[in-house]
Amino acid sequence: MIQFENVVKKYKTKNGVLTAVKDVNLTINDGQIVGLIGFSGAGKSTLVRMLAGLETPTSGQILINGTNLSALKGYQLRQKRQKIGMVFQHFNLLWSRTVLQNILLPLEIAGINKTQRMTRAHELAKLVGLSEKENAYPAELSGGQKQRVGIARALANNPDILISDEATSALDPETTNEILDLLLKINQEVNITILLITHEMHAVAKVGSQVAVMENGQIVETGSVTEVFKHPKEQITKQFVADELNGKVG
Repeated sequence: MIQFENVVKKYKTKNGVLTAVKDVNLTINDGQIVGLIGFSGAGKSTLVRMLAGLETPTSGQILINGTNLSALKGYQLRQKRQKIGMVFQHFNLLWSRTVLQNILLPLEIAGINKTQRMTRAHELAKLVGLSEKENAYPAELSGGQKQRVGIARALANNPDILISDEATSALDPETTNEILDLLLKINQEVNITILLITHEMHAVAKVGSQVAVMENGQIVETGSVTEVFKHPKEQITKQFVADELNGKVG
């Protein structure tokens, strides 16, 4: 279980203090796919960077199965971060490495022995449908294939949580649906918790069970995807739903 409890994140800037995340409370149960939706600048990426242990809340706490991330240091924090995989919008692949070598990277960093990491990398290449592309380089892949490598790499250390940070934003609609189908398949096969960061309600509607809407650093609406689609309350939520339904909801 992931719990955000009164989470605040502030940054000091030359123009004063910027509050990027304001008093966020959110609970995500194990095995769920939860969509965190909002426009650019809403605070989504800041929130997930704190979940990934890349930043520390100014106040409040983030608990993963009861463990407060902010209280962890050094080795303990690194171990916890290995159990959180991240998939990025622009793939973040190493262009000098093949598909298989990119998947192997986190296993090498984790110190897994060669036989085990090769077995795991081959398993993941198969899982994401790239067995025949293991020796290809990123420049030889389509956008969807590159994102499949990113997903495989994020799963290398058997994480409990997968963060998809705008992972489909750079893809065409058909490829977006293929990647969403893959995330749903992975969720169902390994029961991994997926946090889907997006500004596209379509992505949440296709694979999510719960949705949290973020605006100006705050969570302004939460609920099941079905309930939010039927009865959006906040204006920003109505706008997202209307965009998805081609203006049928206002």
